[in-house]
Amino acid sequence: MSSSIPVGFKSLHFFLPQLSLSAVLKCGQSFRWAVIPLVSPVSNDVPTHEYRLCLKDRVVCLRQTSNTLFYRSFFAATTVDDVAERKNKETRAFIQDYFQLDTDLLGLYDAWSVSDPVFKTLRDRFSGIRMLRQDPWECLISFICSSNNNISRISKMVQNLCTHFSPPLATLDDPLIQDDCETGSCTYHPFPPPSVLAASSVSAKLRGLGFGYRADFIQKTAAMLIDEHGSDAAVFQFLAELRNTNTESARAELLKLMGVGRKVADCVLLMSLDKPEVVPVDTHVHQIAVKYYGMRGAGGGKMPMTPKLYNEVNARLVNIWGDYAGWAHSILFTADLKSFSTYGLPTPSPSVSPQKSSITSRPTIASSDAHFLIKRKKTTQNSEDISSRQMQP
Repeated sequence: MSSSIPVGFKSLHFFLPQLSLSAVLKCGQSFRWAVIPLVSPVSNDVPTHEYRLCLKDRVVCLRQTSNTLFYRSFFAATTVDDVAERKNKETRAFIQDYFQLDTDLLGLYDAWSVSDPVFKTLRDRFSGIRMLRQDPWECLISFICSSNNNISRISKMVQNLCTHFSPPLATLDDPLIQDDCETGSCTYHPFPPPSVLAASSVSAKLRGLGFGYRADFIQKTAAMLIDEHGSDAAVFQFLAELRNTNTESARAELLKLMGVGRKVADCVLLMSLDKPEVVPVDTHVHQIAVKYYGMRGAGGGKMPMTPKLYNEVNARLVNIWGDYAGWAHSILFTADLKSFSTYGLPTPSPSVSPQKSSITSRPTIASSDAHFLIKRKKTTQNSEDISSRQMQP
């Protein structure tokens, strides 16, 4: 059954198990999407939320039903029809790239279900969770903010970066207003470029906004990149080109920056630099590995995250999940978030923990499963408190 297209939107036929906006945009990958409830019947064939993200030149708006993704863009100035049509094509290309829609998520879910009995128990509840391909600069600064922080507070910090260091691009009315903005409209700001955050006065202002020690990390990282590369465009090009280098070399470049440890670097590699095998490890991921995948634990407490332990956890999970281990990790990570405890259940009730796996190595997938080989398109290119747990550096 096809859904009617909301006024002003274009449509893209795409099933919910391949992409679930309600999960992907709220599970700690990106921190800047505005989520606006819509007044509509509860039905898979009627969108219940609108999701908005401000890019450099437009605000992208998305809605979703069980089988269709709706999209449109707003611009700072009115465009004539032929220009508008070109910009619509640009927005669709952005969506295709950002959500990596050329990657067959169902094929990956099938493969992980063969290699991992734990994942198999979660796949139906947590369908449609894919890895975003974010702007590397925004991803880098966002995850510097993530050090010893929770998702709600990270989102607030990232939003403050935009509102205090980037001019407004557009002010949009809320569709079917539901008290999201007191005036019935919201103003959207792009993410600030490196040259703006590199200014020496930035640290003090960020401290005043509650960034703490992260304030110096952000300013110094921006200054380092501008000093080395000379301009915003050159910084963007440098970071984008890390997509074409091997994982170790790209990680080494990121680790040169202030506030970037192994965990932050691996988040940037996975979520913006086309390194799908990378599994960012913190104490929570280690606990998942202990609980379900036979990793050694610390008895009743948490083990310190040493480089040796980090590598052991990473190697164990890559051995189970394969070349797209980072993508699989995001499903297990999401399933462990407190706000997702009732996600995918017919009625609110305590979540059911998956059974412990007896996996010691990743089984070979039969040749009949060769269709799981994934095509990737290489192109260069919210603030809800969903977790009380901390994201470690």
